[in-house]
Amino acid sequence: VQLQASGGGLVQAGGSLRVSCIYSGRTSSAYSFSWFRQAPGKEREFVAATFRSGGTTFYGDSVKGRFTISKDRAKNTVYLQMNSLRPEDTAVYFCAASSSLITSTVRRESAYTYWGQGTQVTVSS
Repeated sequence: VQLQASGGGLVQAGGSLRVSCIYSGRTSSAYSFSWFRQAPGKEREFVAATFRSGGTTFYGDSVKGRFTISKDRAKNTVYLQMNSLRPEDTAVYFCAASSSLITSTVRRESAYTYWGQGTQVTVSS
């Protein structure tokens, strides 16, 4: 599976932004997809996941209620809609794919086989 993230940019606090992750590969429909982020000097942090079966979603505590992950199978794209953005949301956002994701491992980087290159999101105060 190949992943290509895009859509990052500069936005004011309180604003919204949507980042996208285009995926490709013969078996891409068998994968769950997640977003992680990494701020300067910090560890990579789990943001959101959408599971391959049933479309169940899962969110990190810091973004719950503000961010929404979704998948458009026709466009082979996973989206992360980010609302009510805060300066602390500033980070490089990465998409990742896993063929065996379960809720107990969703926050672990080691649970994911494929990673995109990241897209920068900057929120100004």
